[in-house]
Amino acid sequence: MLIDAHAHLDHYGAALEAALVEIRQQQIFTVSTAMDPPSYGRAREIAERCDLVLPTFGIHPWRAPAYVDRLAQYRTDIERSPILGEIGLDCRWVKDLSCHPAQRRVFEYFLAAAREQGKIVNLHTAGAEAAVLQLLERYDIQRAIIHWYAGPLDIFHALVQRGYSFTIGVEVHSSAHIQAIARALPASQLLTETDNPGGARWLTGELGMPALLRGVVRVLAALRSTSEEAIAQTVQENFVRLIQDDPWLEEVRGKFVP
Repeated sequence: MLIDAHAHLDHYGAALEAALVEIRQQQIFTVSTAMDPPSYGRAREIAERCDLVLPTFGIHPWRAPAYVDRLAQYRTDIERSPILGEIGLDCRWVKDLSCHPAQRRVFEYFLAAAREQGKIVNLHTAGAEAAVLQLLERYDIQRAIIHWYAGPLDIFHALVQRGYSFTIGVEVHSSAHIQAIARALPASQLLTETDNPGGARWLTGELGMPALLRGVVRVLAALRSTSEEAIAQTVQENFVRLIQDDPWLEEVRGKFVP
């Protein structure tokens, strides 16, 4: 089975049914990360239609100012979500410095919940990689998925040393920096993603569909001098190991047991 460890299925609109058909045909287990509470609600509805979709709750740093003063209202969503994400910090795309304190408060609220509940976090780090690392250390976060990392290599290596997983996605086709990260990443910490439907649209202007994951696997195989089958198998094994013994993900583990 292929693993898309970071997507936004609730953003597909009219193309959702076609995306779900591809997920089923290609057998892509898909973590659908939320950007805010309505996004999580839609992701949960989508998961009812496809057992290869895992909906997870987070408040994206772009949405943090809208929710920072009412986080307690979403304790139930945090509690029911088996993974917390998409969460994090963004100093690359968010230039308004007045938004950054709200981002940090929201992020720390979720990190505290992740520590208390023993959950995996799915992270956005754009332009704030050092600050994210510092907070992961402060909150003693044991398991994290670092989504679309494109930051400094020294912080990358520090995150690797902490044992976190990294998703490699569609920019691996065109970015020498992402390719260098994809080569350097220890095999045991490799995951794949699409960030669909917006990841490909940001790069090429075209709607990202689930089958794009095959291209990511193909490029990874070439970069790491192995086969596509070996990459797919490694990523599946890594994901299963990441969720091993996690009481929040017991049902998910069952999908990978023969």
